[in-house]
Amino acid sequence: MDIKKEIKVLLVFAAVFLGCFYLPVGLPRFDNALVEALQLTKWYARQHVLLCLIPAFFIAGAISVFINQASVMKYLGPKANKVLSFGVASVSGTVLAVCSCTVLPLFGGIYRMGAGLGPAVAFLYSGPAINVLAIILTARVLGLELGIARAVGAILFSIVIGLTMHFIFGKEEQRRCDAQPVLQELETSRPLLQTGLYFAALIGILVFANWQAGPKASDVWRSLSSVKWFITGGFALALAAMLVFWMRVRAWKVVATAGITALLGLALPETPMLAFAAGVVGLSIITATTKGEPRDWLNSSWDFAKQILPLLFAGVLIAGALLGRPGHEGLTPSGWVSTAVGGNSLSANFFASIAGAFMYFATLTEVPILQGLLGAGMGKGPALALLLAGPALSLPNMLVIRSIMGTRKTAVFVSLVIVMATLTGMFYGTVW
Repeated sequence: MDIKKEIKVLLVFAAVFLGCFYLPVGLPRFDNALVEALQLTKWYARQHVLLCLIPAFFIAGAISVFINQASVMKYLGPKANKVLSFGVASVSGTVLAVCSCTVLPLFGGIYRMGAGLGPAVAFLYSGPAINVLAIILTARVLGLELGIARAVGAILFSIVIGLTMHFIFGKEEQRRCDAQPVLQELETSRPLLQTGLYFAALIGILVFANWQAGPKASDVWRSLSSVKWFITGGFALALAAMLVFWMRVRAWKVVATAGITALLGLALPETPMLAFAAGVVGLSIITATTKGEPRDWLNSSWDFAKQILPLLFAGVLIAGALLGRPGHEGLTPSGWVSTAVGGNSLSANFFASIAGAFMYFATLTEVPILQGLLGAGMGKGPALALLLAGPALSLPNMLVIRSIMGTRKTAVFVSLVIVMATLTGMFYGTVW
């Protein structure tokens, strides 16, 4: 018998027993934290899994199947032109209206395909941080100065953090690059224009299915929000046509799925998610029953879902228990947060960065939360620090990126975001 091993097992049993024995069930804050954890998970499942994550999984799977790995290496690989690779990665968020969790399948897709760590991390940060809708809403609700500072800071952050990660882990990246076989750009089965239109349809579905108009949005944004499902349906029809004519999917399968989806959308316009769910199920069945690229696409998307979803839900549960939902408290009293982020001290900016990094913000929700905190006495510096750290990071996000690029790289990435957000917040609070 291995005594040391058995002692470790005994200590684990003892720790679990003591935890259960002294479980603070019945204390209002603890009981409320459990409720908040479940409420946040329920809200996340309803608002983000179907509309955000599943389209993102399909896009990530499409990257793995339909994009030549040599092309990814050429434009985003460790040896790619840095101006081109970091330039593209740093402004990607202006196209993708995604949160810190929705960007994960896309990040995993390009990183697995051979993208360099620096450009991949720049994309990971910029995807949720440079959301054009959130920046416009920030400028309108919180002030033009803060909106501009957020936009400029997010772009610079993505480049600086990406370059720093590239230099810190340069040797590892070189070994990773050397371990990959020399790839040649193979001729694909379809022209580049077709592949581009295919991805445009998928991204269009992701963006407009999640389109939101803020409380002070312009008439243009509100009009787009009112017809977003018609626009989403247009992109879906374009995707359906591509499946039939370019991927040789049986037309009757696509017509049946489109018909059921359209009927549900017209019959139940007040519950568009039901029609969206029918479209997702239909697409899954279509791809599963069609050999070749469509089935490979589904398998790749499913691989991403299996890796990411369990970690995301675990992270959302923990974040809900610790911090609660916007407007509700978890284990951490909201009064502590309001008190800790007043003024423009180093501690206030650091606390805002830490709180933003671990709390989960859905797309656009950080703006009304900050509006309330500013009204409660939060300084402008800490507000910018939270805006730069919060949308790009969250506890669920950290758990997933650790599974993709390892503990050390994740720790460095998170530390860089927090430190840079803290320093930028202090500078902004001092100048303005």
